[in-house]
Amino acid sequence: MEIQRVEELKKLTSSLKNTQAVVILGPRQCGKTTLAGQFSKLHPAPSIPIFDLENPTDLARLTDPMLALEKLKGIIIIDEIQRRPDLFPVLRVLIDNDKDKRFVILGSASRDLIRQSSETLAGRIHYLELGGFSLNIPTLVRDQLWLRGGLPPSYLAPDDDSSLKWRRDYILTFLERDIPNLGFRTPAETLHRFWIMLAHYHGQLFNASELAKSMDASHVTMKHYLDILTGTFMIRRLAPWHYNTKKRLIKAPKVYFRDSGIFHALLSIKGNEDLLNHPRLGASWEGFALEEAIRHLELNAEEVYFWGVHTGASLDIVFLRGGKMWGVEVKYQAAPSLTRSMVSALSELSLAHLFVIYPGKDKFPLGRTATALPLDHLKDISMSP
Repeated sequence: MEIQRVEELKKLTSSLKNTQAVVILGPRQCGKTTLAGQFSKLHPAPSIPIFDLENPTDLARLTDPMLALEKLKGIIIIDEIQRRPDLFPVLRVLIDNDKDKRFVILGSASRDLIRQSSETLAGRIHYLELGGFSLNIPTLVRDQLWLRGGLPPSYLAPDDDSSLKWRRDYILTFLERDIPNLGFRTPAETLHRFWIMLAHYHGQLFNASELAKSMDASHVTMKHYLDILTGTFMIRRLAPWHYNTKKRLIKAPKVYFRDSGIFHALLSIKGNEDLLNHPRLGASWEGFALEEAIRHLELNAEEVYFWGVHTGASLDIVFLRGGKMWGVEVKYQAAPSLTRSMVSALSELSLAHLFVIYPGKDKFPLGRTATALPLDHLKDISMSP
């Protein structure tokens, strides 16, 4: 079964009208290749050449990339670019020499891990970040998406057991193959242990020193491991919002698993019953809802923050839009209400509005500048004047 990524296809088509190279970044198996295939079907004539850099034949074809790519016309798709980042200087020359040539480049690592793209294609490239399935696809079942995560083979598996097996295999392949292919020499067992331990920090402040003691390593090493998992789209690291204030602000980042299914696999959560009885239930739902909100709001990693002070007040997400500060709080509650933390954030940050996302069904006001909003109604978020 193939699910059409309608919104993502619109963004890709629009981006290619304004720039010659679009880089689609996201975790392995999130659907980048499928999206490129769906895009190529929308442009059947002439057929779009696709180079898969995990295919030895395609790698051989690109032994001399200038010779292989120079005579091709129109749109060209290059998959798994992180295996050949040395191609970017060639792409820059090709783009500069042919204004009608277009590249769709797919990669399973962040732009920080593929530095050549930003260095050699500055001003010529647009980035699109693709995650797994999300609630912007109306046919998806929310609870199944929450349990299994958004990676298509996991969500579309015939049953929960098959989904969990796929995710466990995915984790091992990621550690044993993908990480070494990116040039990291971290032992798979060590990173796996760190990843499992990090699951207990999901939705909390990252404490490198505490993790370092548990793993008998340095806090610098812990930060390096976090960089790896962040750069490969496994973990979302939220930086704290800093501004001029007399209050003592929290300086450590918060960490969230970007895919709820991977989070559940590392905690050995097999099905809905396990999930509903797990002590990390609330944290799991809050991370799932937070990721959905960030994707719906189309916030880049450098645009989204959390707010927290040492007195205990905090807010899950703060961001700037239209010259104003907005806030999002996620609550796993049947009927959320304004808390001291929320009131403090509204006042201290002069929020234009605060949206409190919860698992219920009804939208209702929590005050003049705060609204309780069901997760299924993210489209109701309005930032109009």
